[in-house]
Amino acid sequence: MEAVGIYESPDSESRHIRIANEAVWIGDGPRRDYLNIEKVIRAARRSGAIAIHPGYGFLAENPLLAKACDEAGLIFIGPSSDVIEKLGNKVMARKIMAEAGIPMVPGTENLPAGDEGLRAAKAFASQHGYPLMLKATAGGGGRGIRRIENEKELREQYAIARQEAKAAFNDDSVYLEKVVVEPKHVEVQIIADKYGKTVHLGTRDCSIQRRNQKLVEIAPAFHLSPELADEICRTAVKAAKAANYTNAGTVEFLLDKDNRYYFMEINTRLQVEHTVTEMIAGIDIVRTQIKVALGRELLFDQDDVQLRGHAIEMRINAEDPKNNFMPEGGKTITVYQSPGGYGVRLDGFCYQGFTIPEEYDSLLVKLTVFGWTWNETVDRLRRCLTNFVITGPKTTIPFYLNLVNDPDFRGGNFNTSYLDTHQHLFDYEEYTSEVNKLARLIAEIHNQGKNIYAA
Repeated sequence: MEAVGIYESPDSESRHIRIANEAVWIGDGPRRDYLNIEKVIRAARRSGAIAIHPGYGFLAENPLLAKACDEAGLIFIGPSSDVIEKLGNKVMARKIMAEAGIPMVPGTENLPAGDEGLRAAKAFASQHGYPLMLKATAGGGGRGIRRIENEKELREQYAIARQEAKAAFNDDSVYLEKVVVEPKHVEVQIIADKYGKTVHLGTRDCSIQRRNQKLVEIAPAFHLSPELADEICRTAVKAAKAANYTNAGTVEFLLDKDNRYYFMEINTRLQVEHTVTEMIAGIDIVRTQIKVALGRELLFDQDDVQLRGHAIEMRINAEDPKNNFMPEGGKTITVYQSPGGYGVRLDGFCYQGFTIPEEYDSLLVKLTVFGWTWNETVDRLRRCLTNFVITGPKTTIPFYLNLVNDPDFRGGNFNTSYLDTHQHLFDYEEYTSEVNKLARLIAEIHNQGKNIYAA
């Protein structure tokens, strides 16, 4: 099968455009053309494509894209539009899970607008206490979430949260959930075919986050007993079947200090962190997605899935961790030298001389490492980070070097409050000016060599 990449003008120099069998420009953007379903369908038809893979951003969880594919006679590589719509509505998803007996954090249905909604929110708070999470019903990817510590914040944030939900998701619906204090974020990768078979590929721990968005992902989830891990995985399969799920998806849970777990949501798409699961399961999730979408049965049963070793993914972002992870878009990568070796995987789109678009996400490359033991994996990760050189923009690499040397990380002692309680991780030295000067000199020599060769 050949791959066709689509792109907006700011993405014209990205690596995926260079390596695709064919590339189709869909507009100047930024973002609006990637979000334009009609243009995406038109590009597929123009190229002769038979299927659309939505990736894990933009329209990936938009039921209208799946529906448009059906209407255009194209295969959508993901669940049905009906399932995406139901599970994308967090309140509807909670109802489905409640009916299936899946354990959940106490929460409300959609809250009414105005004073009526605020009164309902206060009543829920009186019953369950603070802190609470005020969430956009149509939210996702860590967006549309506000932590509420007291009634004063609830009064102040309620109307603002609805306005922001409308602006971000074109839906101002919000609901409340009781906060699970300092939980672990545990998720389960599932795959289901169209013939009733649903299997899981084990757990992941995605607790290390900033702004409710993941930075580090680990498979399998750390410090879970085999019995608890098995129970969580079986619950994930039960949740997927309750939603009539097909294709690949992720069932996400919160795990409290007493090892009680609660359903959070089902992501109806490929996850950024699918790489760590592929490393320990030996199963190509994207290839399996395509086969399932083409109507084929899963060729493996649950007993065939053998999970081995450990894998860690770190998102190498063009961000300044010391400045609240401020994005570094618009800067040019003067030197790019990546690590390699056994158990090392890189998924990225940048290269030396690439100017990072300001319009999109700050992720440059995902570094995933595998090891047979946890300590081996962490040691390999440290070696990779030490040998990973990106100059031009500030990146998360020096911050991660501090993280992998932290005793709590090495001991698996982390939860969603990890960054807040480990401020010493932000105390590191940037690359010295001498290193930057040398990097620029190497880049100039490299570029001059290319020009001479081209001439």
